[in-house]
Amino acid sequence: MNQEQTNIKTPEFVSIQFQLAGVGSRAAAFFLDTLILTTASFLILLTLFLILYAGSEFWFLSDTLSSGPVAITIVLLFLLNWCYFFLMEFFAGGRTIGKKVVGIRVIQENGHSITLLSSFIRNFLRIIDSLPASYFLGIIMVFFHSKHKRVGDLVAGTIVIHERRAKNTKKSSPLEKEIQMRGLSSDSLPIDQWSLKSIGNKEWKLLQTYCNRFLHLKDEVKDRRTKQIAEILLPKIGLEVTGKTYQQLENELLVLYLILKDEWEFEL
Repeated sequence: MNQEQTNIKTPEFVSIQFQLAGVGSRAAAFFLDTLILTTASFLILLTLFLILYAGSEFWFLSDTLSSGPVAITIVLLFLLNWCYFFLMEFFAGGRTIGKKVVGIRVIQENGHSITLLSSFIRNFLRIIDSLPASYFLGIIMVFFHSKHKRVGDLVAGTIVIHERRAKNTKKSSPLEKEIQMRGLSSDSLPIDQWSLKSIGNKEWKLLQTYCNRFLHLKDEVKDRRTKQIAEILLPKIGLEVTGKTYQQLENELLVLYLILKDEWEFEL
């Protein structure tokens, strides 16, 4: 019988337990993603049909250029169906739309977020997992493997887990109250997903430690720590440090903490 949980030891020698996603949840996510891709592909093909047959008002469709829209459509369909999983899993923290709805995500076997290379490998190998038809090999692998891995997961070193966020408690923590009092939210600091990928586990631990001790630091110590950590983290996400007050730097670090918390923290 397959184990439903796995223990991971991080480089910091912390043991974390994750609940593995099985055939049912992964199939449900894949069905939703397939439905989205099918709908998008249909709309692209419908647009092509309208362009080719709507009438003579499409002056640019001469006999010599009629192959242009067809070629563009083929390229769009290829990019949509081959890049959707690869790009979504990397830029959305291991979640496609289907995975997000079902509540599962892809991570590295060491507990870290999926890398660009791992995302490419696991999704490129869908070619093998889909053999001989209807994703048969992938389903068999997930069902019988002890960690519910398909071929792509084995080669890329990834696992798929259930994502269960910590439940909201009736009382907000002192840090949460401080953030609310400052009127901050995760939308207060527009940061693109590519920039966030420059923040690794080491940087997250540094920021997490700073925020956990934030309210207990004396003002002079807080200002010094804020400046030091801001100079390390903010340039990584394309933000300037010079010319800003300690209050502004604190706010940006607190917002960055809110954004990264969804990426790095799990309910164990």
